[in-house]
Amino acid sequence: MARLFSLRPPPSEDLFYETYYSLSQQYPLLLLLLGIVLCALAALLAVAWASGRELASDPSFLTTVMCALGGFSLLLGLASREQRLQRWTRPLSGVVWAALLALGHAFLFTGGVVSAWDQVSYFVFVIFTVYAMLPLGMRDAAVAGLASSLSHLLVLGLYLGPQPDSRPALLPQLAANAVLFLCGNVLGVYHKALMERALRATFREALSSLYSRRRLDTEKKHQEHLLLSILPAYLAREMKAEIMARLQAGQGSRPESTNNFHSLYVKRHQGVSVLYADIVGFTRLASECSPKELVLMLNELFGKFDQIAKEHECMRIKILGDCYYCVSGLPLSLPDHAINCVRMGLDMCRAIRRVHITGATLALLAGAYAVEDAGMEHRDPYLRELGEPTYLVIDPRAEEEDEKGTARGLLSSLEGSKMRPSLLMTRYLESWGAAKPFAHLSHVDSPVSTSTPLPEKALASFSPQWSLDRSRTPRGLDDELDTGDAKFFQVIEQLNSQKQWKQSKDFNPLTLYFREKEMEKEYRLSALPAFKYYEACTFLVFLSNFVIQVLVTNRPPALAITYSITFLLFLLLLFVCFSEDLMRCVLKGPKLLHWLPALSGLVATRPGLRIALGTTTILLVFGTAITSLYSMHCCVLGFLSCSLFLHMSFELKLLLLLLWLAASCSLFLHSHAWLSDCLITRLYLGPLDSRPGVLKEPKLMGAISFFIFFFTLLVLARQNEYYCRLDFLWKKKLRQEREETETMENLTRLLLENVLPAHVAPQFIGQNRRNEDLYHQSYECVCVLFASVPDFKEFYSESDINREGLECLRLLNEIIADFDELLSKPKFSGVEKIKTIGSTYMAATGLNATSGQDAQQDAERSCSHLGTMVEFAVALGSKLDVINKHSFNNFRLRVGLNHGPVVAGVIGAQKPQYDIWGNTVNVASRMESTGVLGKIQVTEETAWALQSLGYTCYSRGVIKVKGKGQLCTYFLNTDLTRTGPPSATLG
Repeated sequence: MARLFSLRPPPSEDLFYETYYSLSQQYPLLLLLLGIVLCALAALLAVAWASGRELASDPSFLTTVMCALGGFSLLLGLASREQRLQRWTRPLSGVVWAALLALGHAFLFTGGVVSAWDQVSYFVFVIFTVYAMLPLGMRDAAVAGLASSLSHLLVLGLYLGPQPDSRPALLPQLAANAVLFLCGNVLGVYHKALMERALRATFREALSSLYSRRRLDTEKKHQEHLLLSILPAYLAREMKAEIMARLQAGQGSRPESTNNFHSLYVKRHQGVSVLYADIVGFTRLASECSPKELVLMLNELFGKFDQIAKEHECMRIKILGDCYYCVSGLPLSLPDHAINCVRMGLDMCRAIRRVHITGATLALLAGAYAVEDAGMEHRDPYLRELGEPTYLVIDPRAEEEDEKGTARGLLSSLEGSKMRPSLLMTRYLESWGAAKPFAHLSHVDSPVSTSTPLPEKALASFSPQWSLDRSRTPRGLDDELDTGDAKFFQVIEQLNSQKQWKQSKDFNPLTLYFREKEMEKEYRLSALPAFKYYEACTFLVFLSNFVIQVLVTNRPPALAITYSITFLLFLLLLFVCFSEDLMRCVLKGPKLLHWLPALSGLVATRPGLRIALGTTTILLVFGTAITSLYSMHCCVLGFLSCSLFLHMSFELKLLLLLLWLAASCSLFLHSHAWLSDCLITRLYLGPLDSRPGVLKEPKLMGAISFFIFFFTLLVLARQNEYYCRLDFLWKKKLRQEREETETMENLTRLLLENVLPAHVAPQFIGQNRRNEDLYHQSYECVCVLFASVPDFKEFYSESDINREGLECLRLLNEIIADFDELLSKPKFSGVEKIKTIGSTYMAATGLNATSGQDAQQDAERSCSHLGTMVEFAVALGSKLDVINKHSFNNFRLRVGLNHGPVVAGVIGAQKPQYDIWGNTVNVASRMESTGVLGKIQVTEETAWALQSLGYTCYSRGVIKVKGKGQLCTYFLNTDLTRTGPPSATLG
């Protein structure tokens, strides 16, 4: 039970909740309470007139009722305008309570002889509604409830005490009244505590849902940015649709299709210009850089290139080491695509190099730029083989620019500078201010943390001087609220209890049933652990009735028997409900009873069992409430017992209340009306006092009290039903939004891990990542593989038969996709795919180990991953053999391997890319380009390392390698049967 009074939110949230609570939940109840009181006063006049009484003959009654009608009508008018005067909510509630209390005391002395039981039901009504319907805090409500109780007891005690005739029965009557009032206060505290706890939970879940929505929106934006940083928008949409389809299909499986091919996102475009920029001399410059300087230099350089590409409507396709590859005319065709590429090239090169173009591009320039023939020294071997003329574009701005401000001027001054050339280049490039990769993914959780306080602007704006009624919001307030605050108020408005009477996409406004049948079924079948507390509080009502009966009756044997049987039944019900809490005691007993603690769980999870037990409990209270003359007030407690079952369905409460109303009215107005008549005869002996006023006739006031409690409890039952369902709805929405957010986060992580290695991706989605950091790492021993399918260049053609080359690309896609599938095997978990370049596949091992600076290991252990790369290369060949068998081709791999130190990092803000650099990479590429089909070519150092691992290599001899001179290389024997001692073929 202590939990019911916990759940205290932070002060700022508590302040806002108090305002929300009075507005959305208890403010409408205050209006309904005033309406019920006015209707009850009108009913008193109607009953007095219908019973044949002359209203003019009882001026005190008429004056009291008319003054009360006027006063409460005025209060209702003030309360209806209270939305503009929220600061007066509590004072107004105090006035309403004082008016109800004054009316009760006026009724005590109106209409006839004053008795000890006069207006007890009315004061119970005041006590209970102070807790349940007035917008007061728990402390204020308790003070008002206790004051109401004491005022009745003190007034009657002081008034009736001096009268000799009333002294013998006065003390027991007042004691019974005190028990009744105490029970009413306890029930009120219980009801208010449970409702406040439920409302606070709903309020917090609504806020959590708002934060979850913000988090979801943020994740969607991050995902969109990430996807667009990987692919162009038109391809990203297609891929995203397929990824979502896979997630919906379950376990990321590929959706069923009419073919066995992997998805291919290829579209043919006409009129596209391609720009390929190579940084000449970069290898020498990079050799003097630290890892951080190298990554920073490349990021700044290619970041600047990305900015230039955007300015000239170009799209970067890929970064190939120190080469920049982009196109113009994608995804939309542009008439000036060639001019765009030339302008971009000129901006990139400025005075460092002139742009090298083909004759086809020159024709598209239409004389826009002056050119000169390219000499043979500018020709690539491939261009020389083609024999087509090429040209160098003359930059028209070269003469106007100050040479000192250009990169060429900077590079020309490097030799004479005291600062290292690499550092000078880094300093210069830093001034460009390129964005960092994945900067938008840093602190991904911070803007939507569940511990985020309420929007400051919302809290500042939402003062007690205005309400949640946006139609009455002060002019200009909406303009001050940002989008987040506007959503905040939209969520809060959905909590207003007045919404239950309006059309909703979630509820039926009449029955409050959920419109979705599955949700309605889930709500009715949901567990209710608090049910045992409902039973315990109802037992308190039963005990109160028993004490009252003992105090005011003659204790007949039938009463003792009835209450004894009922008491035993209650104990059995409580044992069933609290059996789980008695587990320790039960487990110490015989094993035959060890199943008893499970009963509590059954009650909490079985709605049918709960309905049966709840109905039985209420009927037991009803049955014991009508066994004495004092049963009218005990019947009132029976009515209140219905309100204790907060999660009982509204229709069941309505049925029970109707049943009890009919039984009580039938009892007091028909079958046992003679008891009321006997009491009146005893109290009014003279002829002038033969008939009391309507306020003093027990059967009439009893019936009126029953109707008042019936409608009051019906209103509260409807309110409770609405908030129970609203709480369930918000919990379900929050759970769904969290699941969707988690799915989005996983999808973002999946996309990120497809761009970056698994050990690098967390660096960019962790909360400790700083935006200004660039990821860089150096390694002492990394094995780099380049595996190409040279035959594919001859195989590729564009004709109507192969749909302008589409089918050729589809086959290449199958080759690459099958290669990628090898990476998911556990034995190749250490292999990282770096990129594909046309039909060439680049991968590396040793990147997920500790960096070279930190790992002081012997050479054999540090390079043990070379064997994994060899086996991966062999597996690539096996995959290609399978593809050849099914496609009736004869493709063969040409593989080059090398190992040594590399620098790894992530560069490029627009399209972040993980890459590795260093002489090791360049030599591995040369091992592939100078290799032989069907063989794995390695350097001498790598051959010795593989020999130490048990592989056999044989010398190819000395070959000429571009940029490296004469190198002695080796071919790897692909027979994976490792030998023991080193092979003589290396000697």
